[in-house]
Amino acid sequence: MVQDADGATTGSARSSRGEGSDQGIDRIREVAAGVWSDPWWTVPNALSVLRLAGVPVFLWLLLGPQWDLLALLVLVFSGVTDWLDGKLARWLNQYSRVGQLLDPAADRLYIVATLVAFVVRGVVPWWVASALIARDLLLTLCLPVLRYHGFEPPDVHYLGKAATFCLMYAFPLLLVVQGDFALDWIARPFAYAFTGWGAALYLWAGLLYLGQVVGAVRLARVRG
Repeated sequence: MVQDADGATTGSARSSRGEGSDQGIDRIREVAAGVWSDPWWTVPNALSVLRLAGVPVFLWLLLGPQWDLLALLVLVFSGVTDWLDGKLARWLNQYSRVGQLLDPAADRLYIVATLVAFVVRGVVPWWVASALIARDLLLTLCLPVLRYHGFEPPDVHYLGKAATFCLMYAFPLLLVVQGDFALDWIARPFAYAFTGWGAALYLWAGLLYLGQVVGAVRLARVRG
């Protein structure tokens, strides 16, 4: 690795930076070409697009007319399609790089949108939502760093899946608790339990993902 702290090696360092920048751009182009060369208009991807389209509808229902029942149905629809697109991808063998990007993106958008709406409505404390949103923002900023060093985004591991599962169950239950629904007192302990476990696992999984990013960058630097 060329060091740039020494004035005698400044020219070499500049050349290395220029070559590294060109290599980084080439890597990003290769990744983009690989993404769009995959078959992207598939049934699982169509379900992911529907989920993404439901995010603004969900936010409007919660913050506009505050029709919690309809918002709850949209959230349930999102959870069902999240489960279904994975099943269909396996059954129909319709895997694609676009699908691997769309599915977690839809999950993150629903989580962020729900947390923002819940803070505005006073359902969850602002500091809980801030911690979870900051986690997603930090990991999103790590993606271009990984791309530059020639790495793919880290695979979703079981802890991240468990955290998302808990939060996706917590949000509808929290809506039930806040609304005038029958038997909401039964849903209350489950709502708080899923929220607590989901938030803790979500942050823990974020630390693991961040550790993978740091390890990948160190590996790239060692390789030079």
